[in-house]
Amino acid sequence: MAVSGKAVAVIGAGIVGLAIAHRLVREGAEVVVVDRDPEGDKASFGNAGGIAVSEVVPASAPGLAWRAPRWLLDPLGPLSIKPSHAPSLAPWLWRFWQAGRPAAFAGISTALAALNGRVYEDLLPLLADVGLAGELIRRGALTVYETERGFLKDAAEWALKRSHEIEMETLSGHDARALEPALGEIVHCAVFTPQWSHVSDPKHLVDGLRNWLENHGVAMLAGNVGNIAASGGDGATVELEDGRRIRAAKVVVAAGAWSGALARGLGDPVLLESERGYNATLADPGVDLGREVIFAERKFVATPLRCGLRIGGAAEFAGLHTPANFERCRALLKLASRYLPALQTAGGTNWAGHRPATPDSLPVIGASPRHPNVFYAFGHGHLGLTQAATTARLIADLICGKPPAISLAPYTIARFH
Repeated sequence: MAVSGKAVAVIGAGIVGLAIAHRLVREGAEVVVVDRDPEGDKASFGNAGGIAVSEVVPASAPGLAWRAPRWLLDPLGPLSIKPSHAPSLAPWLWRFWQAGRPAAFAGISTALAALNGRVYEDLLPLLADVGLAGELIRRGALTVYETERGFLKDAAEWALKRSHEIEMETLSGHDARALEPALGEIVHCAVFTPQWSHVSDPKHLVDGLRNWLENHGVAMLAGNVGNIAASGGDGATVELEDGRRIRAAKVVVAAGAWSGALARGLGDPVLLESERGYNATLADPGVDLGREVIFAERKFVATPLRCGLRIGGAAEFAGLHTPANFERCRALLKLASRYLPALQTAGGTNWAGHRPATPDSLPVIGASPRHPNVFYAFGHGHLGLTQAATTARLIADLICGKPPAISLAPYTIARFH
């Protein structure tokens, strides 16, 4: 397949890469998307489906250091670090700890809010343009607590969200069950966040967007990218491991958890880890939920999708090549049964995927400091689906020479130098 040297090459066919390709097409650019398997499984397929605009609190929240050891002691708990991976993870963990210090924490939260505050402004036109507006379900989300103590521990986080204009309503356990009758008596209280929404099926959304791009002339090339050769202001070459070379005017690295190696190959150091998540999707769960439910103390969620009830969570740091431990999926179902007494857990489909996580919870968005024709769009962690359309807007504005809608200073890869 011939590709013009004037094209923009987008590396990565997940939701972020596809959203960028869409925006560039609408700006009149010639686009080629390169991915090891453009139609294959990726984190964009198996996420929980949430448009989590209220998530403006960095993962390194104050007090987390006191909770993490207890989680690590549970082999199937919400946090796991593979011992042999710990030494290479140490620089990431050090930066993660620094991100939780008060001075850094406030700035990171403001930067997350700047992205999330634009989500619907960018996402709604994208969905309408590709004929997927009906995929968005705007019923808010419900965060539930089984103890008053757990709720009070999160009080500072809720106050921070409120300071960033996140709407919320505190509910008693009785009121939470009136909103979601499938919840059991274990629920003591809850917080309803009306700005949250979810999509009916993340895979259907990604497939629909990719099909739209192909129908509008975007080439989808299958292949593993081994290197990017940039040469000043004269474009760049994407080199595939099988020897193929794609000459392009500009290159966008949006390869999720695999982006770090490509950036480092260009001389741009970055701290990026795979934070593997797990879920189980129950086609016939025996219970009905009207919206995404977040189980705050146990760190997992349940989302009603077209394909079934998806129950997902966990943060596993074990690198990109460790085999998945699907016992985690069964542990999630066991936890969910505590909150949803009528849940039927038989016959679920298990899944695991690599979330691209930075230690400060901020994505990398912007141009390479060393190579002006290379742009980065990765590291969105749990918020790839949420922030994809806004990231696409920002990257397309840079490529097209327009001023970005928000300052990109907090998201530059230069922060890792």
